[in-house]
Amino acid sequence: MRKCILVVMLALLAGSCTVGPDYKRPAVDVPAGWRLDEKEAKDLANSTWWQQFHDPVLNELIAICLRENKDLLIAAARIDEFAGRYGIVRADLFPQVGASGEYSRQRVTELGENRLSPEYKATTDNFSANVNASWEIDLWGKIRRSTEAAKAQLLASEEGRKAVVLSLVANVASAYVNLRDLDRQLEISRNTAKTREDSYLVFKDRFAGGVISDLELSQNRSQYEEALASIPPLEKAIIQQENGLSVLLGRNPGPIQRGKSIDALLLPTIVAGMPSDLLERRPDLRQAEQNLIAANAQIGVAKAAYFPSISLTGAFGSASGDLGDLFKGPSKAWQYSAPVTMPIFTAGKIAGSVQEAEALQQQALIGYQQAIQNGFREVNDALADQAQTKKQLATQKNQVDSLRQYAGIARLRYDNGYADYLTVLDADRSLFNAQLAYTQTQGALHLAMINLYKAMGGGWIEGAEQTAQPKAKP
Repeated sequence: MRKCILVVMLALLAGSCTVGPDYKRPAVDVPAGWRLDEKEAKDLANSTWWQQFHDPVLNELIAICLRENKDLLIAAARIDEFAGRYGIVRADLFPQVGASGEYSRQRVTELGENRLSPEYKATTDNFSANVNASWEIDLWGKIRRSTEAAKAQLLASEEGRKAVVLSLVANVASAYVNLRDLDRQLEISRNTAKTREDSYLVFKDRFAGGVISDLELSQNRSQYEEALASIPPLEKAIIQQENGLSVLLGRNPGPIQRGKSIDALLLPTIVAGMPSDLLERRPDLRQAEQNLIAANAQIGVAKAAYFPSISLTGAFGSASGDLGDLFKGPSKAWQYSAPVTMPIFTAGKIAGSVQEAEALQQQALIGYQQAIQNGFREVNDALADQAQTKKQLATQKNQVDSLRQYAGIARLRYDNGYADYLTVLDADRSLFNAQLAYTQTQGALHLAMINLYKAMGGGWIEGAEQTAQPKAKP
Protein backbone atom coordinates (compact mmCIF):
# COMPACT_ATOMS: atom_id res chain seq x y z
CA MET A 1 0.00 0.00 0.00
CA ARG A 2 2.76 2.46 0.96
CA LYS A 3 4.62 1.69 -2.27
CA CYS A 4 1.50 2.45 -4.28
CA ILE A 5 1.05 5.81 -2.55
CA LEU A 6 4.70 6.65 -3.18
CA VAL A 7 4.38 5.79 -6.88
CA VAL A 8 1.24 7.92 -7.20
CA MET A 9 2.90 10.89 -5.52
CA LEU A 10 5.96 10.67 -7.74
CA ALA A 11 3.74 10.55 -10.80
CA LEU A 12 1.87 13.62 -9.61
CA LEU A 13 5.12 15.49 -9.03
CA ALA A 14 6.42 14.52 -12.48
CA GLY A 15 3.28 15.90 -14.09
CA SER A 16 3.01 19.00 -11.92
CA CYS A 17 2.71 22.37 -13.58
CA THR A 18 3.10 26.00 -12.58
CA VAL A 19 -0.01 28.09 -13.06
CA GLY A 20 0.15 31.79 -13.80
CA PRO A 21 2.09 33.71 -16.47
CA ASP A 22 5.84 33.29 -16.89
CA TYR A 23 7.69 36.59 -16.80
CA LYS A 24 8.88 38.17 -20.04
CA ARG A 25 10.48 41.59 -20.10
CA PRO A 26 7.91 43.95 -21.62
CA ALA A 27 8.71 45.74 -24.84
CA VAL A 28 10.07 49.21 -24.17
CA ASP A 29 10.05 52.15 -26.58
CA VAL A 30 13.76 53.01 -26.46
CA PRO A 31 14.94 56.09 -28.41
CA ALA A 32 17.76 55.52 -30.89
CA GLY A 33 19.92 58.18 -29.27
CA TRP A 34 19.98 61.17 -26.96
CA ARG A 35 18.68 64.55 -28.05
CA LEU A 36 22.19 66.01 -27.81
CA ASP A 37 25.13 64.25 -29.44
CA GLU A 38 28.26 64.83 -27.36
CA LYS A 39 31.38 64.22 -29.44
CA GLU A 40 33.62 64.46 -26.36
CA ALA A 41 31.70 61.79 -24.43
CA LYS A 42 33.70 58.84 -23.08
CA ASP A 43 32.57 55.53 -21.64
CA LEU A 44 33.47 56.25 -18.01
CA ALA A 45 30.20 55.17 -16.38
CA ASN A 46 31.92 52.30 -14.57
CA SER A 47 34.64 54.46 -13.00
CA THR A 48 34.52 56.26 -9.67
CA TRP A 49 33.69 59.49 -11.45
CA TRP A 50 33.87 61.82 -8.42
CA GLN A 51 37.62 61.28 -8.30
CA GLN A 52 37.84 63.26 -11.54
CA PHE A 53 37.34 66.40 -9.43
CA HIS A 54 40.82 65.66 -8.03
CA ASP A 55 39.83 66.75 -4.53
CA PRO A 56 41.01 64.34 -1.77
CA VAL A 57 38.61 65.93 0.73
CA LEU A 58 35.61 65.16 -1.48
CA ASN A 59 36.84 61.59 -1.93
CA GLU A 60 37.07 61.15 1.84
CA LEU A 61 33.62 62.66 2.43
CA ILE A 62 32.06 60.21 -0.01
CA ALA A 63 33.91 57.32 1.64
CA ILE A 64 32.59 58.38 5.05
CA CYS A 65 29.07 58.65 3.66
CA LEU A 66 29.19 55.14 2.21
CA ARG A 67 30.29 53.80 5.59
CA GLU A 68 28.08 55.75 7.96
CA ASN A 69 25.00 57.16 6.20
CA LYS A 70 21.86 56.03 8.02
CA ASP A 71 19.72 55.61 4.88
CA LEU A 72 22.32 53.24 3.46
CA LEU A 73 22.48 51.26 6.70
CA ILE A 74 18.68 50.96 6.65
CA ALA A 75 18.81 49.77 3.03
CA ALA A 76 21.38 47.12 3.96
CA ALA A 77 19.19 45.92 6.84
CA ARG A 78 16.23 45.75 4.46
CA ILE A 79 18.19 43.28 2.32
CA ASP A 80 18.61 41.04 5.36
CA GLU A 81 14.86 41.31 5.97
CA PHE A 82 13.96 40.14 2.47
CA ALA A 83 16.64 37.44 2.59
CA GLY A 84 14.90 36.10 5.68
CA ARG A 85 11.52 36.22 3.93
CA TYR A 86 12.96 34.37 0.95
CA GLY A 87 14.28 31.66 3.26
CA ILE A 88 10.90 31.32 4.95
CA VAL A 89 8.98 30.97 1.67
CA ARG A 90 11.54 28.67 0.03
CA ALA A 91 11.46 26.30 3.02
CA ASP A 92 7.92 25.23 2.05
CA LEU A 93 9.38 23.43 -0.98
CA PHE A 94 10.87 20.83 1.36
CA PRO A 95 9.44 18.47 3.98
CA GLN A 96 9.11 19.89 7.47
CA VAL A 97 10.30 17.48 10.17
CA GLY A 98 9.91 17.90 13.90
CA ALA A 99 10.21 15.88 17.08
CA SER A 100 8.40 15.90 20.38
CA GLY A 101 8.59 14.14 23.69
CA GLU A 102 6.27 14.12 26.64
CA TYR A 103 6.03 12.83 30.16
CA SER A 104 2.81 12.99 32.16
CA ARG A 105 1.72 11.71 35.57
CA GLN A 106 -1.92 11.36 36.50
CA ARG A 107 -3.91 10.42 39.59
CA VAL A 108 -7.56 9.40 39.39
CA THR A 109 -10.07 8.92 42.14
CA GLU A 110 -9.99 5.75 44.20
CA LEU A 111 -13.77 5.79 44.49
CA GLY A 112 -14.42 4.90 40.85
CA GLU A 113 -16.04 1.71 39.57
CA ASN A 114 -12.71 0.12 38.62
CA ARG A 115 -11.15 0.47 42.05
CA LEU A 116 -11.71 -3.25 42.79
CA SER A 117 -9.85 -4.37 39.62
CA PRO A 118 -6.53 -6.07 40.38
CA GLU A 119 -4.83 -3.88 37.72
CA TYR A 120 -6.28 -0.68 39.12
CA LYS A 121 -3.79 2.13 39.85
CA ALA A 122 -4.82 5.51 41.15
CA THR A 123 -1.55 7.07 39.89
CA THR A 124 -0.19 6.38 36.40
CA ASP A 125 2.79 7.54 34.36
CA ASN A 126 2.97 8.00 30.61
CA PHE A 127 6.05 8.48 28.39
CA SER A 128 6.01 9.27 24.67
CA ALA A 129 8.50 10.22 21.93
CA ASN A 130 7.49 11.10 18.35
CA VAL A 131 8.97 12.25 15.07
CA ASN A 132 6.50 13.93 12.73
CA ALA A 133 6.80 15.18 9.16
CA SER A 134 4.65 17.09 6.72
CA TRP A 135 5.07 18.12 3.10
CA GLU A 136 2.74 20.01 0.82
CA ILE A 137 3.08 18.72 -2.73
CA ASP A 138 3.45 21.74 -5.00
CA LEU A 139 1.43 20.36 -7.91
CA TRP A 140 0.29 23.71 -9.26
CA GLY A 141 3.38 25.78 -8.52
CA LYS A 142 1.93 27.87 -5.71
CA ILE A 143 5.05 27.51 -3.56
CA ARG A 144 7.35 27.88 -6.55
CA ARG A 145 5.61 31.09 -7.58
CA SER A 146 5.79 32.36 -4.00
CA THR A 147 9.51 31.55 -3.98
CA GLU A 148 9.94 33.31 -7.33
CA ALA A 149 8.21 36.41 -5.93
CA ALA A 150 10.27 36.34 -2.74
CA LYS A 151 13.51 36.03 -4.71
CA ALA A 152 12.53 38.97 -6.92
CA GLN A 153 11.73 41.04 -3.83
CA LEU A 154 15.14 40.15 -2.41
CA LEU A 155 16.85 41.25 -5.63
CA ALA A 156 14.72 44.41 -5.66
CA SER A 157 15.91 45.26 -2.15
CA GLU A 158 19.52 44.83 -3.29
CA GLU A 159 18.87 47.13 -6.25
CA GLY A 160 17.22 49.53 -3.83
CA ARG A 161 20.43 49.64 -1.80
CA LYS A 162 22.42 50.36 -4.95
CA ALA A 163 19.97 53.14 -5.81
CA VAL A 164 20.65 54.64 -2.37
CA VAL A 165 24.40 54.49 -3.10
CA LEU A 166 23.80 56.22 -6.44
CA SER A 167 21.80 59.03 -4.83
CA LEU A 168 24.10 59.43 -1.84
CA VAL A 169 27.28 59.83 -3.87
CA ALA A 170 25.57 62.37 -6.12
CA ASN A 171 24.05 64.22 -3.15
CA VAL A 172 27.34 64.42 -1.25
CA ALA A 173 29.20 65.63 -4.34
CA SER A 174 26.45 68.18 -5.06
CA ALA A 175 26.39 69.41 -1.46
CA TYR A 176 30.17 69.81 -1.46
CA VAL A 177 30.14 71.72 -4.76
CA ASN A 178 27.36 73.96 -3.43
CA LEU A 179 29.40 74.57 -0.29
CA ARG A 180 32.52 75.54 -2.22
CA ASP A 181 30.35 77.72 -4.50
CA LEU A 182 28.92 79.55 -1.47
CA ASP A 183 32.43 79.87 -0.02
CA ARG A 184 33.59 81.59 -3.20
CA GLN A 185 30.57 83.92 -3.23
CA LEU A 186 31.28 84.82 0.40
CA GLU A 187 34.91 85.49 -0.48
CA ILE A 188 33.85 87.81 -3.32
CA SER A 189 31.39 89.62 -1.05
CA ARG A 190 33.94 90.10 1.72
CA ASN A 191 36.63 91.28 -0.67
CA THR A 192 34.18 93.68 -2.30
CA ALA A 193 33.05 94.95 1.11
CA LYS A 194 36.68 95.51 2.16
CA THR A 195 37.46 97.40 -1.05
CA ARG A 196 34.34 99.53 -0.68
CA GLU A 197 35.12 100.18 2.97
CA ASP A 198 38.55 101.51 2.02
CA SER A 199 36.94 103.66 -0.66
CA TYR A 200 34.33 104.92 1.80
CA LEU A 201 37.01 105.99 4.28
CA VAL A 202 38.78 107.93 1.53
CA PHE A 203 35.52 109.57 0.52
CA LYS A 204 34.86 110.58 4.13
CA ASP A 205 38.20 112.35 4.22
CA ARG A 206 37.53 114.01 0.87
CA PHE A 207 34.09 115.10 2.05
CA ALA A 208 35.58 116.52 5.24
CA GLY A 209 38.02 118.47 3.04
CA GLY A 210 35.20 119.80 0.89
CA VAL A 211 36.39 117.97 -2.23
CA ILE A 212 33.20 115.97 -2.82
CA SER A 213 29.56 116.54 -2.11
CA ASP A 214 27.28 114.84 0.39
CA LEU A 215 25.58 113.11 -2.55
CA GLU A 216 28.77 111.36 -3.64
CA LEU A 217 29.52 110.33 -0.05
CA SER A 218 26.02 108.88 0.33
CA GLN A 219 26.35 106.98 -2.92
CA ASN A 220 29.67 105.55 -1.80
CA ARG A 221 28.27 104.58 1.61
CA SER A 222 25.25 102.83 0.04
CA GLN A 223 27.60 100.86 -2.18
CA TYR A 224 29.60 99.74 0.86
CA GLU A 225 26.44 98.78 2.78
CA GLU A 226 25.18 96.82 -0.23
CA ALA A 227 28.27 94.61 -0.06
CA LEU A 228 27.93 94.21 3.71
CA ALA A 229 24.27 93.18 3.34
CA SER A 230 25.20 90.35 0.97
CA ILE A 231 27.43 88.64 3.58
CA PRO A 232 24.94 87.41 6.27
CA PRO A 233 22.69 85.44 3.83
CA LEU A 234 25.75 83.68 2.44
CA GLU A 235 27.05 82.86 5.92
CA LYS A 236 23.63 81.46 6.83
CA ALA A 237 23.49 79.37 3.65
CA ILE A 238 26.98 77.99 4.33
CA ILE A 239 26.01 76.87 7.85
CA GLN A 240 22.84 75.22 6.55
CA GLN A 241 24.78 73.52 3.76
CA GLU A 242 27.32 72.19 6.27
CA ASN A 243 24.51 70.88 8.48
CA GLY A 244 22.86 69.09 5.57
CA LEU A 245 26.14 67.57 4.43
CA SER A 246 26.92 66.42 7.98
CA VAL A 247 23.65 64.49 8.13
CA LEU A 248 24.45 62.86 4.78
CA LEU A 249 27.70 61.71 6.38
CA GLY A 250 25.74 60.12 9.22
CA ARG A 251 26.91 62.71 11.75
CA ASN A 252 25.44 65.46 13.85
CA PRO A 253 25.44 68.95 12.28
CA GLY A 254 28.86 70.57 12.36
CA PRO A 255 31.62 72.16 10.28
CA ILE A 256 32.87 70.47 7.10
CA GLN A 257 36.47 70.21 6.03
CA ARG A 258 37.35 72.07 2.83
CA GLY A 259 39.55 71.01 -0.05
CA LYS A 260 39.97 72.70 -3.42
CA SER A 261 38.15 75.90 -4.27
CA ILE A 262 35.36 75.96 -6.83
CA ASP A 263 37.84 77.46 -9.32
CA ALA A 264 40.31 74.60 -8.80
CA LEU A 265 37.81 71.72 -9.05
CA LEU A 266 38.29 69.94 -12.36
CA LEU A 267 35.24 69.21 -14.48
CA PRO A 268 34.46 65.48 -14.96
CA THR A 269 34.44 64.05 -18.47
CA ILE A 270 31.06 63.71 -20.18
CA VAL A 271 29.87 60.12 -19.86
CA ALA A 272 28.79 58.15 -22.94
CA GLY A 273 26.17 55.47 -23.41
CA MET A 274 23.16 54.47 -25.49
CA PRO A 275 19.59 54.79 -24.17
CA SER A 276 19.20 50.99 -24.21
CA ASP A 277 22.14 50.72 -21.78
CA LEU A 278 20.14 52.57 -19.18
CA LEU A 279 17.99 49.50 -18.42
CA GLU A 280 21.06 47.66 -17.14
CA ARG A 281 22.97 50.60 -15.68
CA ARG A 282 20.44 52.20 -13.37
CA PRO A 283 19.58 50.31 -10.19
CA ASP A 284 16.19 52.02 -9.80
CA LEU A 285 15.13 50.62 -13.19
CA ARG A 286 16.38 47.15 -12.27
CA GLN A 287 14.54 47.47 -8.96
CA ALA A 288 11.31 48.39 -10.77
CA GLU A 289 11.71 45.34 -13.01
CA GLN A 290 12.25 43.02 -10.04
CA ASN A 291 9.09 44.41 -8.46
CA LEU A 292 7.29 43.61 -11.72
CA ILE A 293 8.66 40.05 -11.65
CA ALA A 294 7.42 39.62 -8.07
CA ALA A 295 3.96 40.97 -8.93
CA ASN A 296 3.80 38.70 -11.99
CA ALA A 297 4.59 35.63 -9.86
CA GLN A 298 1.90 36.53 -7.33
CA ILE A 299 -0.73 35.98 -10.06
CA GLY A 300 0.29 32.33 -10.13
CA VAL A 301 0.06 32.13 -6.34
CA ALA A 302 -3.48 33.49 -6.46
CA LYS A 303 -4.59 31.18 -9.32
CA ALA A 304 -3.21 28.10 -7.58
CA ALA A 305 -5.95 28.48 -4.96
CA TYR A 306 -8.46 27.20 -7.56
CA PHE A 307 -6.84 23.74 -7.53
CA PRO A 308 -6.65 20.94 -4.95
CA SER A 309 -4.00 21.07 -2.27
CA ILE A 310 -2.34 17.75 -1.39
CA SER A 311 -0.11 17.20 1.60
CA LEU A 312 1.75 14.27 3.06
CA THR A 313 1.82 13.97 6.83
CA GLY A 314 3.22 11.26 9.02
CA ALA A 315 4.31 10.49 12.55
CA PHE A 316 6.40 7.76 14.08
CA GLY A 317 7.10 7.24 17.76
CA SER A 318 6.42 5.21 20.86
CA ALA A 319 4.38 5.52 24.02
CA SER A 320 4.54 3.60 27.27
CA GLY A 321 3.53 3.83 30.87
CA ASP A 322 7.02 2.72 31.86
CA LEU A 323 10.14 4.55 30.73
CA GLY A 324 12.02 1.28 30.44
CA ASP A 325 9.52 -0.03 27.88
CA LEU A 326 9.40 3.21 25.82
CA PHE A 327 11.55 1.97 22.93
CA LYS A 328 10.49 -1.68 22.93
CA GLY A 329 8.52 -3.15 20.07
CA PRO A 330 5.03 -3.11 21.59
CA SER A 331 5.32 0.62 22.39
CA LYS A 332 5.78 1.64 18.73
CA ALA A 333 3.13 3.82 17.11
CA TRP A 334 2.91 5.33 13.61
CA GLN A 335 0.52 7.14 11.35
CA TYR A 336 0.52 8.65 7.86
CA SER A 337 -2.06 10.39 5.73
CA ALA A 338 -2.48 12.31 2.48
CA PRO A 339 -5.16 14.92 3.07
CA VAL A 340 -6.61 16.63 0.01
CA THR A 341 -8.45 19.94 0.17
CA MET A 342 -10.21 21.73 -2.64
CA PRO A 343 -12.36 24.84 -2.74
CA ILE A 344 -15.94 24.30 -3.88
CA PHE A 345 -17.66 27.58 -3.10
CA THR A 346 -15.77 30.67 -1.90
CA ALA A 347 -18.25 33.40 -2.90
CA GLY A 348 -15.70 34.96 -5.27
CA LYS A 349 -12.85 35.10 -2.75
CA ILE A 350 -10.33 33.39 -5.04
CA ALA A 351 -11.48 35.38 -8.07
CA GLY A 352 -11.03 38.55 -6.05
CA SER A 353 -7.50 37.50 -5.08
CA VAL A 354 -6.64 36.84 -8.73
CA GLN A 355 -8.11 40.18 -9.78
CA GLU A 356 -6.11 41.95 -7.06
CA ALA A 357 -2.87 40.21 -8.13
CA GLU A 358 -3.44 41.08 -11.79
CA ALA A 359 -4.16 44.72 -10.90
CA LEU A 360 -0.98 44.91 -8.81
CA GLN A 361 0.95 43.44 -11.73
CA GLN A 362 -0.46 46.12 -14.03
CA GLN A 363 0.53 48.82 -11.55
CA ALA A 364 4.06 47.40 -11.38
CA LEU A 365 4.22 47.24 -15.20
CA ILE A 366 3.12 50.85 -15.61
CA GLY A 367 5.50 51.89 -12.83
CA TYR A 368 8.37 50.13 -14.64
CA GLN A 369 7.53 51.86 -17.92
CA GLN A 370 7.21 55.20 -16.17
CA ALA A 371 10.58 54.74 -14.42
CA ILE A 372 12.23 54.08 -17.79
CA GLN A 373 10.69 57.20 -19.33
CA ASN A 374 11.82 59.28 -16.35
CA GLY A 375 15.30 57.82 -16.72
CA PHE A 376 15.47 58.88 -20.37
CA ARG A 377 14.19 62.34 -19.42
CA GLU A 378 16.77 62.77 -16.66
CA VAL A 379 19.66 61.89 -18.96
CA ASN A 380 18.43 64.21 -21.70
CA ASP A 381 17.88 66.99 -19.16
CA ALA A 382 21.38 66.54 -17.73
CA LEU A 383 22.97 66.53 -21.19
CA ALA A 384 21.13 69.71 -22.14
CA ASP A 385 21.94 71.27 -18.77
CA GLN A 386 25.69 70.75 -19.01
CA ALA A 387 25.86 71.80 -22.68
CA GLN A 388 23.92 75.04 -22.22
CA THR A 389 25.49 75.86 -18.85
CA LYS A 390 28.93 75.48 -20.39
CA LYS A 391 28.01 78.07 -23.03
CA GLN A 392 26.55 80.35 -20.37
CA LEU A 393 29.72 80.12 -18.26
CA ALA A 394 31.94 81.06 -21.21
CA THR A 395 29.77 84.10 -21.93
CA GLN A 396 29.73 85.17 -18.28
CA LYS A 397 33.51 84.90 -18.08
CA ASN A 398 33.81 87.33 -20.98
CA GLN A 399 31.27 89.58 -19.28
CA VAL A 400 33.27 89.62 -16.03
CA ASP A 401 36.46 90.48 -17.92
CA SER A 402 34.69 93.30 -19.77
CA LEU A 403 33.10 94.68 -16.61
CA ARG A 404 36.42 94.56 -14.76
CA GLN A 405 37.94 96.65 -17.54
CA TYR A 406 34.91 98.94 -17.55
CA ALA A 407 35.13 99.47 -13.77
CA GLY A 408 38.84 100.32 -14.02
CA ILE A 409 38.28 102.85 -16.80
CA ALA A 410 35.29 104.41 -15.00
CA ARG A 411 37.35 104.84 -11.82
CA LEU A 412 40.22 106.38 -13.80
CA ARG A 413 37.91 108.81 -15.61
CA TYR A 414 36.27 109.79 -12.33
CA ASP A 415 39.61 110.43 -10.66
CA ASN A 416 40.59 112.69 -13.57
CA GLY A 417 37.27 114.54 -13.62
CA TYR A 418 35.93 113.15 -16.88
CA ALA A 419 32.97 111.18 -15.39
CA ASP A 420 30.64 111.47 -12.44
CA TYR A 421 30.53 108.98 -9.59
CA LEU A 422 27.31 107.40 -10.84
CA THR A 423 29.31 105.86 -13.68
CA VAL A 424 31.76 104.37 -11.17
CA LEU A 425 28.90 103.15 -9.01
CA ASP A 426 27.16 101.46 -11.94
CA ALA A 427 30.36 99.78 -13.15
CA ASP A 428 31.30 98.52 -9.69
CA ARG A 429 27.81 97.15 -8.95
CA SER A 430 27.63 95.43 -12.34
CA LEU A 431 31.03 93.81 -11.79
CA PHE A 432 30.05 92.59 -8.31
CA ASN A 433 26.81 91.03 -9.54
CA ALA A 434 28.53 89.48 -12.56
CA GLN A 435 31.21 87.91 -10.36
CA LEU A 436 28.56 86.34 -8.13
CA ALA A 437 26.59 85.11 -11.15
CA TYR A 438 29.72 83.62 -12.72
CA THR A 439 30.52 81.72 -9.53
CA GLN A 440 26.95 80.42 -9.32
CA THR A 441 27.15 79.20 -12.91
CA GLN A 442 30.46 77.49 -12.13
CA GLY A 443 28.69 75.52 -9.44
CA ALA A 444 25.72 74.87 -11.74
CA LEU A 445 28.01 73.35 -14.38
CA HIS A 446 29.59 70.98 -11.85
CA LEU A 447 26.12 70.03 -10.61
CA ALA A 448 25.01 69.35 -14.18
CA MET A 449 27.88 66.90 -14.62
CA ILE A 450 27.05 65.23 -11.30
CA ASN A 451 23.42 64.88 -12.37
CA LEU A 452 24.53 63.36 -15.67
CA TYR A 453 26.52 60.65 -13.90
CA LYS A 454 23.61 60.07 -11.54
CA ALA A 455 21.16 59.77 -14.44
CA MET A 456 23.40 57.40 -16.39
CA GLY A 457 24.10 55.06 -13.47
CA GLY A 458 26.86 52.54 -14.11
CA GLY A 459 28.96 49.72 -12.76
CA TRP A 460 30.83 52.06 -10.42
CA ILE A 461 28.09 51.50 -7.84
CA GLU A 462 29.29 47.95 -7.14
CA GLY A 463 32.86 49.10 -6.51
CA ALA A 464 32.02 52.30 -4.64
CA GLU A 465 31.66 50.67 -1.25
CA GLN A 466 34.92 48.76 -1.69
CA THR A 467 36.78 52.03 -2.18
CA ALA A 468 35.02 53.38 0.92
CA GLN A 469 36.39 50.68 3.22
CA PRO A 470 39.18 51.96 5.51
CA LYS A 471 42.60 50.76 4.45
CA ALA A 472 44.21 48.16 6.70
CA LYS A 473 47.18 49.40 8.64
CA PRO A 474 50.47 47.67 7.76
